[in-house]
Amino acid sequence: MNTPGLAWRYLWSRPLSAVLNVLLLALGLASITFLLLVANQVERAFQRDLAGIDVVVGAKGSPMQLILSGVLHLDVPPGNIPLSAVNGLKTNPLVAEVIPVSLGDNFHGYRIVGTTLAYPKLYGVTLSEGRLWYAPMQVVLGATVARKLGLHTGQRFTGAHGLGASGPMHAENPYFVTGVLAPSGTVLDRLILTDTASIWHVHDDHEDDHGEVHDAHHNKAHGQLAEPQQDREVTMALVRYTTPLAAMSFPRWVNTTTSLQAAAPALEVTRLLHMLGLGTDVLRAFAAMLLLTAALSVFIALWNAVRERRADLALLRMLGAPPARIATLLVTEGLWLGVLASVLGLLLGQLFMQALAHFLGLENSLMVGGMVWQLELLLVPALALGVSLLAALLPALGAYRSDVLELLQVR
Repeated sequence: MNTPGLAWRYLWSRPLSAVLNVLLLALGLASITFLLLVANQVERAFQRDLAGIDVVVGAKGSPMQLILSGVLHLDVPPGNIPLSAVNGLKTNPLVAEVIPVSLGDNFHGYRIVGTTLAYPKLYGVTLSEGRLWYAPMQVVLGATVARKLGLHTGQRFTGAHGLGASGPMHAENPYFVTGVLAPSGTVLDRLILTDTASIWHVHDDHEDDHGEVHDAHHNKAHGQLAEPQQDREVTMALVRYTTPLAAMSFPRWVNTTTSLQAAAPALEVTRLLHMLGLGTDVLRAFAAMLLLTAALSVFIALWNAVRERRADLALLRMLGAPPARIATLLVTEGLWLGVLASVLGLLLGQLFMQALAHFLGLENSLMVGGMVWQLELLLVPALALGVSLLAALLPALGAYRSDVLELLQVR
């Protein structure tokens, strides 16, 4: 029998010990797999959602909150800003494009975003059906929204006030679906896009019901929707520069000379990833301890195997097997443990990632989850084989140095 086959038979001659060693090593490898998946997928999700946005301008408050609410759509915005102030940004020679974003409503937890046609163009998305909106109260659905809610072109729905699914419904102002975006893996997959005037119209009626605004029903009676006006408000504005050098002066100009706040997405996302990194350091140390414990377990198992198989090893030597083959047999047995543990560790790590994405709703917020086989995961089998090889070296060296007479001794 060849060496790998004989090593496999020897490994499973003690099934309980083999299973325990494989599981212990697999748990450490699963932790490493999980950390690699989380770090890679979250970082890639942030990067693709930035989509060339240089700065976000909004109400004074936390810069991190501004980015989380306006770019990643994971938080509530700090407030609204005047439309006139947003239009004033367009006159700055450092500004190439300004895209207004208006928040405030949702449909079954998916945000309804008022904006312009430049917003989907910014991400380079395409339509899977229908067309983009061409009038107020028309919407285009993100791919995830359409799939989860079962909506299609030509259907109508009414949104709920606020960013939570339990808000009051705007029953008198239904939206009409004109199109569905193709899956892009970006934040647009989980958004409902409409014209900015739609948000104004819906909230004019909402405020009118409370006696605060009195011209919306007059416009509605004449078949008109609210027109953009300089005294209107939006939630924030996404800005792209004409030159990268603008990053040195434009945010400072906004923060010091206006009532607005400018936040750089790249800077805030870097800060967020750094804060997440502090938590992953703890998990990484825990995974290292598991791997060290697994290596010691494999070492003890193989060391005891040499003592238990004295008669077998002596017989192999008497049949002409050189010491190197005896040592190779022990190393191969350790490598078999590494192969099995790496396969199981990769699968467990993927399952842990999917479970986390499901329970925290990351599939709907950061588009994180699913079976992803990234290049960095090659580290897992390499680590498994390396740990197994190191654990097997000393037992293999002991078997190599033993002679036939020593192996035949009965103790």
